[in-house]
Amino acid sequence: MAVPQNRVTRSRRNMRRAHDSLVAANPAECPNCGELKRPHHVCASCGHYDDREIVAMTEEVDLDDDAA
Repeated sequence: MAVPQNRVTRSRRNMRRAHDSLVAANPAECPNCGELKRPHHVCASCGHYDDREIVAMTEEVDLDDDAA
């Protein structure tokens, strides 16, 4: 069985966990539309990446009018 030979103190345990904290996001501004986006990702609002349109965005359809 894996039984620790010596007790791990609170100080040593917390020093081991010093690098487990979360890092805040680093959003960048989209050069096309100005919205915040994740670095090295396609912009979710306009579909551009590196000054090129990667994803063609369509107009939003209101489903309430079409359902009747």
